[in-house]
Amino acid sequence: MSLEGKVALITGGGSGIGKDAARGFLEKGARVVINGRRLDQLRRAAKELDPSGERVAVVAGDIGLQTTAEEIVGTAVSRFGGADILLNNAGVFETKPYLKYAESDLNKYLNLIRGYFFVTQAAITAMLRRGAGAIVNIGSMWALHAIAATPSALPATAKGGIHSLTRHLALEFAPNRIRVNAIAPALVETPIFDPLLKPEQIKAFNAFHPIGRNGHVRDTTEAILFLADESASGWITGVVLPLDGGVTAGRN
Repeated sequence: MSLEGKVALITGGGSGIGKDAARGFLEKGARVVINGRRLDQLRRAAKELDPSGERVAVVAGDIGLQTTAEEIVGTAVSRFGGADILLNNAGVFETKPYLKYAESDLNKYLNLIRGYFFVTQAAITAMLRRGAGAIVNIGSMWALHAIAATPSALPATAKGGIHSLTRHLALEFAPNRIRVNAIAPALVETPIFDPLLKPEQIKAFNAFHPIGRNGHVRDTTEAILFLADESASGWITGVVLPLDGGVTAGRN
C-alpha cells in the first residue's frame, strides 16, 4: 500500500499540521477530505492545495457531533470511492494551572475525545470494506512527559486517552489489516500556539528541545506519511512515536 491513489481523511485540515499533511498526501498521489469548523478556511486551504478541485473535498463541522463524523466518511466514499487513511489531527491546547480549569474547559477536551472516537469508528467501518487501512492520531509529548513550566493537566489527560485508544484499536483491528499509530509532538510551530505565546516566547522554546529547535510541520508530515504508508511501515502498529526533538529521551 503506497499512498498513490489512496483516500486520506484529515480532521483539523484547514491549517497547521493537518493542512501540511494534506499537501504531503497529495504530493504522494492520494486524494484527501479535510475537515474543520470554518468552511471559509477549508475552502481557502483546498484551493491552495489543489486549484483543480478534483482531489480535495471539504467537510465543515464539529467532529464532536457523530453526524459530522459520518459526513466526513460519507464524503470520502461518495467523492473518492472509500477511505484508506485517517489522520485524527483536530486539537486544542492550553496551558493553565490545574485549579484554574473550569467545567467549560473540561467539556472542550471531552468533545475532542468524542470527535476522535466517532470519526475513527466511522472510518474503520469504511476501511473494513476496503480490507485494510491506516490511522494516525495526533497525541502529545505533554501526555508522556510533564513539564513544570507548562502546566497542562487537562490537555495531557485528553491526549493520554488518545494514546490508550491508539493501542487498544491497534490490537483489536490488527487481524483486519488496519494499523493504528500516533505521534506525540512537542512544540510544533503552528497557529494553535498563537493565542498562547508571543513570537519571542515561541523562539525561546527552541532551547527547550535537546536537538536545538522547535518542530515544524514538515517534521510532523514526514512522520505521518511514514506511518500511513504500508509499504514503509506495514509492520508497525500500536506505537506512540515521540516527535519532540529529544525532550522525552531524558533530562537535558
